Amino acid sequence: MIFLLCIVGYIVLGLVAWVHGDPRRAAYPTDSQGHFCGQKGTPNENKTILFYFNLLRCTSPSVLLNLQCPTTQICVSKCPEKFLTYVEMQLLYTKDKSHWEDYRQFCKTTAKPVKSLTQLLLDDDCPTAIFPSKPFLQRCFPDFSTKNGTLTIGSKMVFQDGNGGTRSVIELRDAANGINKLLDAKSLGLKVFEDYATTWYWILIGLTIAMVLSWIFLILLRFIAGCLFWVFMIGVIGIIGYGIWHCYQQYTNLQAHPSSVLTIYDIGIQTNISMYFELQQTWFTFMIILCIIEVIVILMLIFLRNRIRVAIILLKEGSKAIGYVPSTLVYPALTFILLSICICYWVVTAVFLATSGVPVYKVIAPEGHCIHENQTCDPEIFNTTEIAKACPGALCNFAFYGGKSLYHQYIPTFHVYNLFVFLWLINFVVALGQCALAGAFATYYWAMKKPDDIPRYPLFTAFGRAIRYHTGSLAFGSLIIALFQMFKIVLEYLDHRLKRTQNTLSKFLQCCLRCCFWCLENAIKFLNRNAYIMIAIYGRNFCRSAKDAFNLLMRNVLKVAVTDEVTYFVLFLGKILVAGSIGVLAFLFFTQRLPVIAQGPASLNYYWVPLLTVILGSYLIAHGFFSVYAMCVETIFICFCEDLERNDGSTEKPYFITPNLHGILIKKQLVPQKQKE
Repeated sequence: MIFLLCIVGYIVLGLVAWVHGDPRRAAYPTDSQGHFCGQKGTPNENKTILFYFNLLRCTSPSVLLNLQCPTTQICVSKCPEKFLTYVEMQLLYTKDKSHWEDYRQFCKTTAKPVKSLTQLLLDDDCPTAIFPSKPFLQRCFPDFSTKNGTLTIGSKMVFQDGNGGTRSVIELRDAANGINKLLDAKSLGLKVFEDYATTWYWILIGLTIAMVLSWIFLILLRFIAGCLFWVFMIGVIGIIGYGIWHCYQQYTNLQAHPSSVLTIYDIGIQTNISMYFELQQTWFTFMIILCIIEVIVILMLIFLRNRIRVAIILLKEGSKAIGYVPSTLVYPALTFILLSICICYWVVTAVFLATSGVPVYKVIAPEGHCIHENQTCDPEIFNTTEIAKACPGALCNFAFYGGKSLYHQYIPTFHVYNLFVFLWLINFVVALGQCALAGAFATYYWAMKKPDDIPRYPLFTAFGRAIRYHTGSLAFGSLIIALFQMFKIVLEYLDHRLKRTQNTLSKFLQCCLRCCFWCLENAIKFLNRNAYIMIAIYGRNFCRSAKDAFNLLMRNVLKVAVTDEVTYFVLFLGKILVAGSIGVLAFLFFTQRLPVIAQGPASLNYYWVPLLTVILGSYLIAHGFFSVYAMCVETIFICFCEDLERNDGSTEKPYFITPNLHGILIKKQLVPQKQKE
């Protein structure tokens, strides 16, 4: 009931946020009066760009505190294209009035060309100077360029600020330092978008091949699990070996180029990621990492060779179960749809909450020495108030969207609630899938005569039982995980806010807490997964099922070590093989190395964009399919442990497990005991 009430409250919150929110506030820039730039049906319809009167003020410390540049901002139709001060414009205005027409588009509508500089600063109707700029993210920023290795703007290194002072381009660059990074990020973003637009159909083809390959592996596991395992091994080792060889080739080729002797410390942090691939240091690091992974895989194969044989037998049994319940292979698609709905609803609700309210204006002091700074104000009467007299030069600028109603006061709380219920729903969807799959595979296991005793539509029946009878248990288990995840997010938030004030000890404690909660979260997920299996088998509540699952696992701890982890390792190799195989083909294709099969796109900015997308997508697809196998094996293992405790193999109490798997698991259980004796 609590879970359902939270969902109802979540829906109500989304509706209220939809009524009060306005996503246009996130899409359009807002001037100092709270008006949108470029919005249709408004006076600013043709003024799509935001212009800052004095960008040099953006170096003020109040920028970080208020997330606003302490200068007047207006909407304009274009950015300035030349240097010109207000005083120079007045001198030219006496000869040619057209200069005022060019200058006034960067002023307020009430501005006049005959004001003195003192009156202009007091009324704040016009900028004291303009300089060449270009639009970026619908805002005017300095148009920097490099001439003979020197940073310039409009072919100048110094310029007049309109207040009688001379400023250098370096000062302007410092004022827009964060903007320069955004400019590079925009260039990177546009290139990435172009690459996606060029290769999207090839990406879909690669993901389709990954899905077909995953299907083929799952089918082959039923018939040739042992042989397929060695295919996994050889394939993974070969793919990693190819990566080592390619990194070594790149490393040796770069030795012939003088620029390759540069290091990451020389070039610094760059948004142009391709620069890193021109360094020897990058490829040498990749090669070392791949070598370490290759050694770890080989050592695990050597030391786990006996347990891997048992895992192969379990996979064969799991293949039979999936063969009798083939609908389980389609269930990951339903989980993906439900997760997509939860994610979309959370994002939309967050956007509408963030854009709820009316424009709120606050006092901003360019010099940062006003006792009334950050107080709310009314821009229409601000110049006649005592604040304007007490703080000369202070501005009443738009700050954010909010309000004084009860709803607006609790918007931060609503954001927390939105995130918490989102985490709860995500974990509930995962728990529902695990319980439904466990119920279907448990139905297969407890059928004495397979497949004759297996009822029709076992997955559909198990899903219905989980919804009808076990919603509370699944909600309780997912609530525990959601609480831990929420606490981890709070820790990360505090770490981000207090990063500058932390010392070495506090950072060490923070890392320890992060590590401990990560381990605890994974332990709880493991216990919850087995609790859901017990719920699917017996229909008991979560606490009773979790207790029974824990005691059962402790009584069979040796079998747990043999089955779960080794089986997951084998399936993980299968995921790596699918993603690696598709990744190698995508690499050869996007780098124009497979002209015989197909001609790849030749106009890519970064070939790694579609390559990483295909690799990540292939791994997620393989994970979706192989996770069904993992749940199948774990369910069969729990049922087997229950089978051993409830039955003795006699005619009255026969075992439900197949004789082959029973002999293997019993043998693996007895060997350690004899060694101990």
